[in-house]
Amino acid sequence: MSDKARNLLIVSMLAAWLLVSFVKNEQAPPAPPAPDTPISLKGKFIGASAAEDAATICGLASEIADCIEYDGQRTDPRLKTGVAFDDLRTSARELRCKGESIGSRQPKVVIAIEEYLNSFIGVSGGPADQSQRSKWVTAFREIGRAAEDAAR
Repeated sequence: MSDKARNLLIVSMLAAWLLVSFVKNEQAPPAPPAPDTPISLKGKFIGASAAEDAATICGLASEIADCIEYDGQRTDPRLKTGVAFDDLRTSARELRCKGESIGSRQPKVVIAIEEYLNSFIGVSGGPADQSQRSKWVTAFREIGRAAEDAAR
């Protein structure tokens, strides 16, 4: 191989390397993977009733998700606003717990769930389209999973 050919090969390889490096740097870095559960309740349930309270929250949140999802499949859904979804949550909690307040025993859990719902769903109580309904279902399923994880 002549010196001219060798120099041309070296310059070509250097140009290719620079081009690949430039293209790699121009691409956005990959997004970090989404967490499996966007809410964590680990360490937030405290006291003698912690495991029982976590199990109750798990079951309650999962059932509320199922109810909201089922209602959305009906021809004329009963739950049509954010206020209605939240009222279902409040009523279900009051009826299931027979007036007993898990929140008074588990204030850290209440704060974590409230912050999660406000950030994931928002605070609008207005009309809820299918997308908003889906967010409520997802939120309650995630709360149920987080409570189940916390009970372990």
